[in-house]
Amino acid sequence: MEHTVLPAWALLAYLASGVLFILALRGLSSPATSRSGNRYGMIGMAIAVVTTLVTHVPETAGAPDAVAIAKILAAIALGAAIGVTTARRIQMTAMPQLVAAFHSLVGLAAVLVGLAAYLNPGAFGILLPSGAINPDSRIEMGLGIAIGAITFSGSVIAFLKLNGNMSGAAIMLPGRHVINLGTIVAILGLVGYFTQDEALWVIAAITLLSFIIGFLLIIPIGGADMPVVVSMLNSYSGWAAAAMGFTLHNTAMIITGALVGSSGAILSYIMCKAMNRSFISVIAGGFGATPDAGGGAAKEQRPWKRGSAEDAAFLMKEAENVIIIPGYGMAVAQAQHVLREMADLLRKEGVNVKFAIHPVAGRMPGHMNVLLAEANVPYDEVFELEDIQGEFAQADVAFIIGANDVVNPAAKTDKSSPIYGMPVFDVDKAKTIMFIKRSMGGVGYAGVDNDVFYMDQTMMLLADAKKMVEDINKALAH
Repeated sequence: MEHTVLPAWALLAYLASGVLFILALRGLSSPATSRSGNRYGMIGMAIAVVTTLVTHVPETAGAPDAVAIAKILAAIALGAAIGVTTARRIQMTAMPQLVAAFHSLVGLAAVLVGLAAYLNPGAFGILLPSGAINPDSRIEMGLGIAIGAITFSGSVIAFLKLNGNMSGAAIMLPGRHVINLGTIVAILGLVGYFTQDEALWVIAAITLLSFIIGFLLIIPIGGADMPVVVSMLNSYSGWAAAAMGFTLHNTAMIITGALVGSSGAILSYIMCKAMNRSFISVIAGGFGATPDAGGGAAKEQRPWKRGSAEDAAFLMKEAENVIIIPGYGMAVAQAQHVLREMADLLRKEGVNVKFAIHPVAGRMPGHMNVLLAEANVPYDEVFELEDIQGEFAQADVAFIIGANDVVNPAAKTDKSSPIYGMPVFDVDKAKTIMFIKRSMGGVGYAGVDNDVFYMDQTMMLLADAKKMVEDINKALAH
């Protein structure tokens, strides 16, 4: 069966989609242009989907097959209904889990498309005159299924960790590196063998081993590295889509998948660099971590000072410079709006307020930026780590709300800690440190106690983050 020759207008439409996807990525690189970036992406995807439908709908007796069209439209309607319902109901705090779930679906789709191409190669235009599947298509099919299966099982584990159904701690398997390397080599070997023998057992073995290696790669990665995992799985989903684009001979899928894959890989590399992590170490599955690295319960027997909302309001009202460091605890409490109100009240008192965002604050890239943007915090008041690190020595107050790991000095001093080597905010240089957390019994997502809790200049504000900030706002207003 010959490949479908696309008309010139379809090729131009796919090119336009690709340009819009590039503009979307450019727009999403900054909170100020993220809305326009999303719009570009939506328009580009709409053009790609419509073009694909028009050029690939089966025909019967020279006319579009009504039954096929009805099935396609029903599938689109079902998917749209699920997507809209999920988007409306999902809480911002659950966005990392949602992203991981979406990645798993992309991976599963790649696996299913690859298996469909194997079972019905004629419909995909990949049959040779001899009746065998084109060897080039077998490579594309094998790699697409492998990457898709790794993305699916890895994303499922990431979802379970992020959602609290599985421990966020690194789960180390004995001899995991040997097992992982051997499994990957076996998968690549089977993909090569698949070009010579298209037996069912070969494609089944590729699929099964790929599901297993996705599980093995992600389960040893602890909470401190989870944001990198999310962006890395995003990259995997892109490459899976690109591989399936070759199988389907769909230019739009190839372009889109390559853009997602490359941008996700670049983001993962940037985040690893910001965390002083090796990119290869992270994707190898928690390389270098040990089962007993760091961790432990909070050391409640050490002396610490407790403060009230009134104490915090008084100290911040008298301050000249306040730096606010939000973390996942702020997201859980949905305290971003009251936090913005607190900043507004302090500015009315003449206080200079800035927000400091760590590259891995939260559980996905840009998590805190999205929440602060939702609360209408001006973009010029939000600073990345490298831009604000030097200002803590001049800060009167470092106000930490729901963050632990990104201000933990163990990252600089404790080589056994799972966060060792990760750049953290130098909050210990501030004159006063205010730390909101629910209780002294809890530790951060990486499971590491924080010496900042017990410093002389630290005041612990133990309460729900939103309730505490509301009480601070009441004290500021009066």
